[in-house]
Amino acid sequence: MTKIRPFSALRYNQDKIDDLSKVVCPPYDIISPEDQDRYHAKHPFNLIRLILGKDLAGDNRKENKYIRAAHLFNTWIKEKILKNDEKESIYFYLQEYTIRGEKKKRLGFISLMRLEDKEESTVFAHENTHLAPKEDRLQLLKKVRANLSPIFTLFSDEKKYINRIYDENLKNAQELIFLTDQDKVSHKLWRFSEEEFINKLKKYMENRHIFIADGHHRWEVAQMYLNQICKKRKDFDKEAGYNYILTYFTDINSKEITILPIHRVIKKLPRSILDLSRLFDIEKIKTKEDLFLFMAKASLAEHAFGLYHDGRFFLLRLKNERSIGNFIKGGSGDYKKLDVVVLHNLILKDILGIKDEDVLFIKDEDQAQDMVNQGLAEAVFFLNPTKIEQIRSIALDNERMPPKSTFFYPKLLSGLVIHKF
Repeated sequence: MTKIRPFSALRYNQDKIDDLSKVVCPPYDIISPEDQDRYHAKHPFNLIRLILGKDLAGDNRKENKYIRAAHLFNTWIKEKILKNDEKESIYFYLQEYTIRGEKKKRLGFISLMRLEDKEESTVFAHENTHLAPKEDRLQLLKKVRANLSPIFTLFSDEKKYINRIYDENLKNAQELIFLTDQDKVSHKLWRFSEEEFINKLKKYMENRHIFIADGHHRWEVAQMYLNQICKKRKDFDKEAGYNYILTYFTDINSKEITILPIHRVIKKLPRSILDLSRLFDIEKIKTKEDLFLFMAKASLAEHAFGLYHDGRFFLLRLKNERSIGNFIKGGSGDYKKLDVVVLHNLILKDILGIKDEDVLFIKDEDQAQDMVNQGLAEAVFFLNPTKIEQIRSIALDNERMPPKSTFFYPKLLSGLVIHKF
């Protein structure tokens, strides 16, 4: 059963911070080292100093980025840089953005979601996680004892209940927060405290399946932290804040959801791309724009990939769709049909023999192409976006996609609301 509840968010005090765009930042896992430096320089109270502090020479068990984050966090609270809202609320979050010339609005809400045992949980993941990021996030969580960023989840809102609450109560109300980020995405936040509607929303969410879009590592770490507390504390409180995780919910059926592909940049090609002709039709394409058009059209009926190598673009189409089962062992039929699975198992591993350490994950196709042009890599494989239906089916089958299979855009900002426990 999915259990949500309102909370008194810890937020930046707008009497002390007049421009919130200077203190918020994206989720930690998409911040490059260059971006980390930029956000650190942007403002002394930027949340980057908590979610992604810098390692310093001489760091040890008694002095490190996690301890510094906790000290800063507590100092900001003491000095009222961060301040709790008085009422327990649910926060409605609207993002307005433009993608490939199309204007979109993605609406969701932020509340707490109860962490449940695996046997009872209605939360489904779709991507594999790695140990190092989980150890990193666990160390931070132990020190700050707060969810500094919400995880991003999807659920089926077939009755459009989120939109109804927003239209009836918030659409014409003054925003609590309104800012525009560096990507020209606008972020609007409203605080909603009407107990009657909140109780109805809690009831409505009880039987929903929840699919994690972003935040797999933080979700697993929150469960690990809760399990550790259960074992160590005699005074374990089943309703304490550590039983919950800060969560953003949006409708999985909404046309306003954008999933972008994450392309694979190949540093070294052990074999010739002509080896691909054994299983793929290879067609030379004049421009990158044409390539992506052909990829999108081909994806409706077959597996198709783009390739940039030696200054030229190529469209790759699998000759025989039925042959997939001969090369990809294990997994359901839905799993074997994923483009990222076909790319990694069939193209990169079996045909070209590319090592994992020679694969880079780049979202921006121009940046990926530039790396090849500059001699930093030998090729780029371009992918079509993973479909929302594929995410749902893989998650419900309790399977996991390869890492970096999806990029939900735009990302949720870190620093709008914080859950301290």
